[in-house]
Amino acid sequence: MIVIEEATIKVYIDDEKCGQCESKACIKACSLYDRGVLRLKEGKPTVLMSAEEVKRTGTECLACEYECWFRGLKAIKIETPVLGLDEYRRSVGLMRG
Repeated sequence: MIVIEEATIKVYIDDEKCGQCESKACIKACSLYDRGVLRLKEGKPTVLMSAEEVKRTGTECLACEYECWFRGLKAIKIETPVLGLDEYRRSVGLMRG
């Protein structure tokens, strides 16, 4: 599992699936819509920059997840926390605690 932390999101890549992926759509999406954070190495996506560079340069565009879902093997999941969401859900009765 590859975990990439940008400024406010976390990208989880199940790289075990990536070896069988023919499209490598996440790599192309990253180069088109982000700043090329994801690169192809030995048939799998990887990050060739430091964690600090990723946080500084990543645009959090979500394109890698979208493209992997529709053109790849659904190996990418992005966690996008929404500040205040838990408090709101509690206030309208959608969450206990």
